[in-house]
Amino acid sequence: MKQLDFNIFEAHLPKIKPAKGRILIADPFLKGPYFGRSIVLITEHGTQGAVGFVLNKSSNIYPDEVIDDLLSFKGELYIGGPVSSDTLHFIHTLGRKIPGAVKITDTIYWGGDFDKIKELINKNQASYEQVKFFAGYSGWSPGQLEEEIDDNSWIVTDIDDTMIMSDNVDNIWKTSMQSLGDVYKTWSRFPEDPSYN
Repeated sequence: MKQLDFNIFEAHLPKIKPAKGRILIADPFLKGPYFGRSIVLITEHGTQGAVGFVLNKSSNIYPDEVIDDLLSFKGELYIGGPVSSDTLHFIHTLGRKIPGAVKITDTIYWGGDFDKIKELINKNQASYEQVKFFAGYSGWSPGQLEEEIDDNSWIVTDIDDTMIMSDNVDNIWKTSMQSLGDVYKTWSRFPEDPSYN
């Protein structure tokens, strides 16, 4: 079966450079358990490379099952990527209430004091609507992400912060792809396995 040449769509690709706060949308045929049909929030991008978190891969585990002293928390634990999968990370909309947090977008922050985030959750002053936990992260060495983008593995774009924080992630890849226009609506309908078509 002939592989589709995505270079024919190159003129339609948004010419947006990767940067902190932007997202990566995987092309329809990017394979693998971590990045297939994934949406990745970039939390760091610079001369040392890039770091991000996959927003739409659930682990079917809840953070209060793996985090000591964390009481009931309704949000799921997401699989942030293949790097250091035994580490925990979080993004949130609590801003400077969390010492050491790094601002990523207008309303979203990355990390900060882990004990403080647990304290706010345990006091019902923070909820799954404000905090997302990840096991592991996605990382790229200097120039690696740019090469993957040049190979059309990723589309760089922006999405609304509410979508980034949403726990309704089942259709986020398809919705994000369709929001880019007609060409991408076609991409969003490609079967995950072309041999089934």
